[in-house]
Amino acid sequence: MQKNCLPAIFFFFLNTSAIHAQGTRGNDTIYYVYFPNSITARLYVSQKYTAYTLKGNGSKKLHYLPNTTLNLGIGATYHNFSLNLAYGFGFLNTDVSKGKTNYLDLQAHAYKPKWVTDFYGQLYKGYHLDPDGFAAPPGKDYYYRHDVKVTLFGLSQYRIFNPRRFSYNAAIIQNEWQKKSAGTLLAGAEVYYGVVKADSNFVPEPIQDNYTQKDIKSINYFSIGPGAGYAYTLVIAQHIFITGSLTGNVNFSYTTEHSTGNSKNHFSVNPVTRFRAAAGYNGRTWDVSANWIADDLHFTGSNQSKYVFNTGNYRFIIARRFNAGNRLQHHLRLVNKVFKE
Repeated sequence: MQKNCLPAIFFFFLNTSAIHAQGTRGNDTIYYVYFPNSITARLYVSQKYTAYTLKGNGSKKLHYLPNTTLNLGIGATYHNFSLNLAYGFGFLNTDVSKGKTNYLDLQAHAYKPKWVTDFYGQLYKGYHLDPDGFAAPPGKDYYYRHDVKVTLFGLSQYRIFNPRRFSYNAAIIQNEWQKKSAGTLLAGAEVYYGVVKADSNFVPEPIQDNYTQKDIKSINYFSIGPGAGYAYTLVIAQHIFITGSLTGNVNFSYTTEHSTGNSKNHFSVNPVTRFRAAAGYNGRTWDVSANWIADDLHFTGSNQSKYVFNTGNYRFIIARRFNAGNRLQHHLRLVNKVFKE
């Protein structure tokens, strides 16, 4: 059963690397190589999500999850342009007990040699409480709220300090090949804006007395701040790789909580973390790998009430590189130039 509001959710990202012959952009080819005359084609399975959590004082966390589709997709990358198309086929999505989620989730991750940029634009409606059975009405497996809506927009950019030896593209985009272990320091900043709202209080009525947020039915959130981190790829025998990347931000947050006939504003300083993980096989022709990109956005409301946005994307990929002929390279370079400009 298709859960998202569009028959096919598409995702594209721009990787704005300059077009040059192999080895001329300054990377150390002992550590990684890229393939300027190749098209990387991929078949993949993915699942996106944007969840939010209300933390009670000594009580169980209210962890609201969407019921997003597991999507089967195809895609291709040439230089700085990638296009992926995916669809949540019914045979991959048979669980209807969690309720229906309608959503549009656009995630763009752009990897230049010296910079990594992320954009999030997400609209979700329909959430259930995890784990199953918690606060669920009689005869239901999950407590489900069709009226709960989440909107989240985010933008981040980080400087990569070792672009000569470390490649995000090799781990995430599959159009490069990391042959030797390397790491890099990261530094940058992030900004987010989010809204969570419902027709009635977020906390289920039978357990409202256990939560300071018992009267809250809408939250507005803005957060901005600097951060730093580290990324490292471990390579075994030139082909087996494990990549881990973690950044931490100290964000200044402004939160407005809305209850019936009342609103409360609160300034706070909160952590924001993003990690990227990838592992698999990569070589001159084939890549078989999995990756996970995720953000945890913590923020605080009045009376020290705690909230968290969790957003991310899982992927399993089989990719192959094909040499593009001269005529095709010419046309693709024109497309690449349009997107670069």
